[in-house]
Amino acid sequence: MTTIAYKDGVIAYDSRICNGNSITYDDFDKCQEVKSVKFVFAGYVCDYSKLIGAWFGEPVTGTVECSALVFDGASLCYAAYNAEHGLCKTPIWLERPYVIGSGSDHAMTAMDMGANAYKAVEMAAKRDTSTGGTIRTVLITELSKAEQVCRR
Repeated sequence: MTTIAYKDGVIAYDSRICNGNSITYDDFDKCQEVKSVKFVFAGYVCDYSKLIGAWFGEPVTGTVECSALVFDGASLCYAAYNAEHGLCKTPIWLERPYVIGSGSDHAMTAMDMGANAYKAVEMAAKRDTSTGGTIRTVLITELSKAEQVCRR
C-alpha cells in the first residue's frame, strides 16, 4: 500500500507501487494537486480520481479503495469514501502526528521515539514491504490558518 506520515507541518510519503507481490514502481509521485487542494494517496492508484471527484462533490460509482491526507490551504484532513456513508473527512490536529497506510504502525512508533515525518517513512520502509522507493515531502505552510474546515 504505502506509508504517509504527518508531523510538525510536514507530510512525508513513499513512492512504491505494487501489483500483487511485485514492485511496479519505486518512484511514483502519490501527491496530486487539483484546484489548489493537495491529495497524498494510499491505496489503489486507479481509484485516486474517484476520491478526488468525491471531494469536489462528483457522484461516485463502484468502490473506492484508496484514502488520502488532504490539505486545502487551511486545514488537513484524512479522506476516504465508501458507498454506504459517502465521503468521510476526518480532521487532523496539526499539533499531533498522524499516519496512514500499511506501514503506519512502524511510522507512528518512529515518531513516538522522536523521528520527524521523513525519517518515520524511512523507518517504516525497513519493515513494511509495501513501503519504499523515493520519499517525498509536502510542507504545510499555512499552520496559522488552521481553521479545521474539515469539521463541517
